[in-house]
Amino acid sequence: MTIQTSGVATVQRGDERAAYLQSLLALRPTINSPSLQPETQPWLQSLRDSAAARVQELAIPSTRDEEWRFTDLSPLVQTSFRVGDRSPHITDIEAFKLPEAECRLVFIDGIFAPELSTPVAQAGMVAGNLIGGQYTQPLQHYLGKQSGTEEVFTALNTASFQDGAVIWVSKNQSIEQPIHLLFISTSQADSTISHPRCLVVAEANSRATVLEEYVSLDHGGYFTNPVTEIWLAENAEVNHTRVQRDNQAAFHIGKTAVSQARDSRYTCNAVSLGGKLSRHNLEIYQTGEQTFTALNGLTMIRGEQLSDTHSAIALTKPYGSTRQLHKCIIDDRAHAVFNGKVFVPKAAQLTDAGQLNRNLLLSSKARVDTKPQLEIVADNVKCTHGATVGQLDADEIFYLQSRGIDADTARNLLIYAFAYEILEQIPSSALQKTLAQLISN
Repeated sequence: MTIQTSGVATVQRGDERAAYLQSLLALRPTINSPSLQPETQPWLQSLRDSAAARVQELAIPSTRDEEWRFTDLSPLVQTSFRVGDRSPHITDIEAFKLPEAECRLVFIDGIFAPELSTPVAQAGMVAGNLIGGQYTQPLQHYLGKQSGTEEVFTALNTASFQDGAVIWVSKNQSIEQPIHLLFISTSQADSTISHPRCLVVAEANSRATVLEEYVSLDHGGYFTNPVTEIWLAENAEVNHTRVQRDNQAAFHIGKTAVSQARDSRYTCNAVSLGGKLSRHNLEIYQTGEQTFTALNGLTMIRGEQLSDTHSAIALTKPYGSTRQLHKCIIDDRAHAVFNGKVFVPKAAQLTDAGQLNRNLLLSSKARVDTKPQLEIVADNVKCTHGATVGQLDADEIFYLQSRGIDADTARNLLIYAFAYEILEQIPSSALQKTLAQLISN
């Protein structure tokens, strides 16, 4: 099954958005690193060129496209970008280190930073970068092979990425410590664009935990367009946390595509706090029986921020199960969007799916557009979905004040309590603490 998650505009529309997309494509750098192994160059170049050809058939979506109806990309289209040259000399990332993760891969504006990273290459596990790595040849069977790769921003990433994070866990291996992928964006004089890429392959009966984090060092504008592909073989398990905390001038449009074989288990904890305009497309394909998917999401935005989460889960075999809980906390004039789809075709009998979107509005100008969707053809399933929108309870604030807690502290406690159900799922106490501080402030 192919999930149609994004409006595909063709150049026949003849609008300026096609030309703008071409201008972004013109920025794509070549990959001519001397460390790139000779046998890797042909298929990698072919992959990039095919994606570039696809981009030339497309245009940036508009609100006329159903999948982008609530997310106006006009601010993005009105901004010019350049490719970062990694001119900033970053030597200290102490603030971003996670003590639980001894393995850390750092990318600055999409370029691998070996001096800040601690890659691993040992029996049963490889965690390093794509260019110059020792594990590149088998990757051609996985990189760029997920469904949905022809979507416009995904194709742009494939055509333009300069390097990528690669995690490969061999059969029957269990990696106890989390692997930290840290993507740092910089922007000084001009707005920069980068296309981070991640590939995670978990072979049969393996287990791994991945922490994927997007941060910034400056306050200027930039555009991050990441793509993460995750493959789970039979009975594999991947616990994946994705944190986006870009600065307030940033654009961030990301894709996570996951393929799950029989008996596999995938959990995603996605937290979106930053960005002037951000969107996360999360697409799950259950290709085997008795697979389990858990999606936990938290969005907290304020000011004029816009944050859009689009998720799609496609089940194709019997006995699949999913659980999804996405929460939004929206303040000031911010705007959140949630669109969650679950596809249950006739072959997916005895599916057990639950989906809930809960939204907390902190001001009268805050806005949320929510659209949980179930498309069910199978007749023997258990599927539920729903959405709620509410405000802080005045009685609860009053109760806390009656116990000697001031109004602001009481308000922050209730907001934190709302978010905690998602934060407690993150398998890093250090990251939990950092996010809790950001939410409480």
